[in-house]
Amino acid sequence: MASVTTTNLIYSIPCDRIHAFHTQFWCNFKNYNRILFKRCNRISWVGRFRVYCESEVEEKKVRRCSPCLEKALLTSKNNGAMASDEWRAVPDIWRTSAEKYGDRVALVDPYHDPPTKLTYKELEQEILHFSEGLRVIGLKPNEKLALFADNSCRWLVADQGTMAMGAINTVRGSRSSIEELLQIYTHSESVAIAVDNPELFNRIAETFRSKAVFNFAILLWGDKSCLAVNEIDGIPVFTYKEIIDMGRESRRVLFDSNYASNDVSAGQGYMCETISSDDIATLVYTSGTTGNPKGVMLTHKNLLHQINNLWEVVPALPGDRFLSMLPSWHAYERACEYFILTCGVEQTYTTVRNLKEDLQRYQPHYVISVPLVYETLYSGIHKQISTSYTIRKLVAFTFIKVSLAYMELKRIYEGTYLARIQKEPSYLVSVLYGLWARIMAAILLPIHMLADKLVYRKIRSSIGMSKAGISGGGSLPLYVDEFFEAIGVKVQNGYGMTESSPVTAARRLTCNVLGSIGHPIRHTKFRIVDAESGETLPDGSKGIVKVKGPQVMKGYYKNPTATKQALDEEGWLNTGDIGWIAPHHSIGRSRRCGGVIVLEGRAKETIVLSTGENVEPSELEEAAMRSALIQQIVVVGQDQRRLGAIVVPNKEEVLLAAKKLSIVDANTSELSKEKTASLVDEELRKCRTSGCSFQIGPVLIVDEPFTIENGFMTPTMKIRRDKVMERYKEQIANLHK
Repeated sequence: MASVTTTNLIYSIPCDRIHAFHTQFWCNFKNYNRILFKRCNRISWVGRFRVYCESEVEEKKVRRCSPCLEKALLTSKNNGAMASDEWRAVPDIWRTSAEKYGDRVALVDPYHDPPTKLTYKELEQEILHFSEGLRVIGLKPNEKLALFADNSCRWLVADQGTMAMGAINTVRGSRSSIEELLQIYTHSESVAIAVDNPELFNRIAETFRSKAVFNFAILLWGDKSCLAVNEIDGIPVFTYKEIIDMGRESRRVLFDSNYASNDVSAGQGYMCETISSDDIATLVYTSGTTGNPKGVMLTHKNLLHQINNLWEVVPALPGDRFLSMLPSWHAYERACEYFILTCGVEQTYTTVRNLKEDLQRYQPHYVISVPLVYETLYSGIHKQISTSYTIRKLVAFTFIKVSLAYMELKRIYEGTYLARIQKEPSYLVSVLYGLWARIMAAILLPIHMLADKLVYRKIRSSIGMSKAGISGGGSLPLYVDEFFEAIGVKVQNGYGMTESSPVTAARRLTCNVLGSIGHPIRHTKFRIVDAESGETLPDGSKGIVKVKGPQVMKGYYKNPTATKQALDEEGWLNTGDIGWIAPHHSIGRSRRCGGVIVLEGRAKETIVLSTGENVEPSELEEAAMRSALIQQIVVVGQDQRRLGAIVVPNKEEVLLAAKKLSIVDANTSELSKEKTASLVDEELRKCRTSGCSFQIGPVLIVDEPFTIENGFMTPTMKIRRDKVMERYKEQIANLHK
């Protein structure tokens, strides 16, 4: 490394001219272009950018690069060996996509100000400019930038710009509590923040001012005029545009110098290094339904596995339209987003509020979302049918019942009817059963086709998803799964964890076995082990699910104890889920199901009654959620003789049901909790007659819904059972008295 002694060099430039300083600094000192003047004594940023050095030996500055994305830089005469056409870091994908898809539209962001549309070429340039802008304002390789924002095109640019310069982003959504954001920021040892908008900045500024230390802040959207303060203790705030402008100017100077010297690294006092596949790309703090978040360390290699292998699950083609509404920082949305944008698709960002209209407006080929979205669509369709004229309602529901029966028969003769039976069925029985299923299906087929023509086509045109809906991030209720299959909408259920980047298994269009999460994706292994002994169990046996593959995390940040609990010495990840692997049969109704994974709940969520019986609450909750009267439910009963439930009722539906049963007058506008509890209790009793083996007893009716804002739901819309039970601890105890 080159070094030099420097003496008393002081520069003081207004912040809004920082990029001009950057240019002038390089141009005036190109004869000393191997020298980096390091800031030794840090001066506060009070409206000015200062460099202050006293006599000190300095070293060349390291410039960390993505080998494919910044190939043009690395192919200078001293760095040609570093350049690569292979993807070694996640940001490398943007060079390939820009070359293949160029002027195709990549991203459409209609709900931010300004509305944005980016082509693949423009997206690549934005990422490069943002990455360079981060270098200009002082972010260094391996430092951590906290990215607290929701899904948008600028989130993606900030995410990839951070990775492209060798830094690590620590991600979370804007709806998280201030305490959670502060905990994540401090635990991750982040040095700066990038926030969604001025509203979030103003919300966290006071707490972060007193309890955190950071070098700068970036606003992805909005203007600094909306900030309560423009600086926090002298720390500057930059807008997205300022970062892009600084990066663009710095890159221009960089390449101008390259043309003059034919050696970029020599010309600017940089020593170029390439990002390694084993380098940490991001810290994702688990949103988990229990306990405090843990920082999952995902490497470039982990994420590249997803990008390289999800094509089997989603065979996207250039020009396919995708609708994105999940938090981009969540591992599921994130991995899928990286992958689909290597296929030349057009992705449009939407929100929960605008989802219904955007499904009709954009007619997406694919929707990637969590089960709650599909449950909401299911409920909306059923509600629309229920409010139709009596004849139309009767016909529609009859059609749906016939189609459900037809699809079940079809699964039987096609061999995709899921069964846990380990013994191979007899050949004769299988043939007769399959023949019977074909005959019955043939009888129902004309009615199913008529239903498709009169009803289902209209439903499909209103929700899009002409190719498939991809569900992940939670358990997809079987009744929702069966409904969409009946109306001709393909829903592929997948499975994974933040700790596995996240996808480990998914259903393929060629083998879409309902009730399962499909086969493992490429280079991924599953095994089921006994919870007590840890021994591997045969197919068809229920136990703890373990996963192994290149996508499994490096570990939990600064938490070796938790890492050791989750990962064994052979690299197997303990998922904490209960499940089984479908047995392989050569004949019969399950002959094509062999090897698919079936999940039946979380090991930690299992309720053990005082009678010694184990209950999986998710099964009961799924059955209860089929009722229009129940908006949300949490089954409780640990160490009790019987089960209970905390229920958030659907007040409109409960009131309507009460009027139909003449429990209240037609003019009544509100129902008492006692009468609501009585109606809900009656609904839950019906679950018993619908095949549920356990009866839910006393019910606690609560008015406050479980939401992300009040901390009762994770950002991926799963109920945090521990938080709910802690909040209603006393009421739960009274239920069982």
